[in-house]
Order: sequence, then C-alpha cells, then structure tokens
Amino acid sequence: MTSEYSLTDVLERFYQNQLALEAAVMELTLWAEEKNSSDLGRNVRGALETIGENAGHIKQGLARLRGSDPDKYQL
Repeated sequence: MTSEYSLTDVLERFYQNQLALEAAVMELTLWAEEKNSSDLGRNVRGALETIGENAGHIKQGLARLRGSDPDKYQL
C-alpha cells in the first residue's frame, strides 16, 4: 500500500509547486515588462527557461517512478 507521504507523492507535489511558481513568476514578468522593465524581464525569462527544462526531467522521472504516462503530471 502506498503511503500518503511516499517519495513519489512528495516529489509530485514538489513538481506541482514548481509549475505553480513558474506560472506566478511569469505573470510578474509580464507585468514588469509592461512597466518597461525589459532588463528584468530578460533576466527572469532566462531563469524560467531553466525551470522549464528541469520540469521536463522531473516529469519524466516521476512517470518512471510511478510506471505511468508522463502527461499525467500537468497542472
């Protein structure tokens, strides 16, 4: 029986948090760019690119741990 706090469950929640934070930061980036903070926007977009790349690896790893379809892990 899988525990509510199994490693895969905890990792899945980390992944979901990462996606939620990425979306929130993107909203702030768009707002900053509207306020003519293009340098800030470029810097944050670079960090968001790294988050996006890592999200793909996390998604694949979770799917492998769960033995299921990687597309299951979306917000």
